Amino acid sequence: MNEPRGIGKKIVVIGDRVLVKPSEDRRTHSGLFLPVGVHESDGVRSGLVVARGPGVPIPSQAPDEDEPWKEPRRDGRYLPMQVEVGDFALFFKKAAVEVRYEGETYLVVPQSAVLVVFREGAE
Repeated sequence: MNEPRGIGKKIVVIGDRVLVKPSEDRRTHSGLFLPVGVHESDGVRSGLVVARGPGVPIPSQAPDEDEPWKEPRRDGRYLPMQVEVGDFALFFKKAAVEVRYEGETYLVVPQSAVLVVFREGAE
């Protein structure tokens, strides 16, 4: 989700957060549709991951005392994320922050609140 509907606008997810399009499917295992308020007592929500941040930043290291001529690395280094765009995620509802962008509702969720992801083609 690099370029949503607005021309030139970009959603940039920061840090170890993921942007989720919440699932509105309120169906039981047998196929019955439930009213919206029924799942409100559940502590878990689900949705499709549409964007993710780069991960947790790793601080740059100072030059080694034995090699003072070396300059410290200044490029951004990150601890990689486990969640990928396109995953279907289950996450703690209380950790999610709801945002509206161009008429669509999304949830910003820290990766630490994601319980499990379902990925196409995963073993």
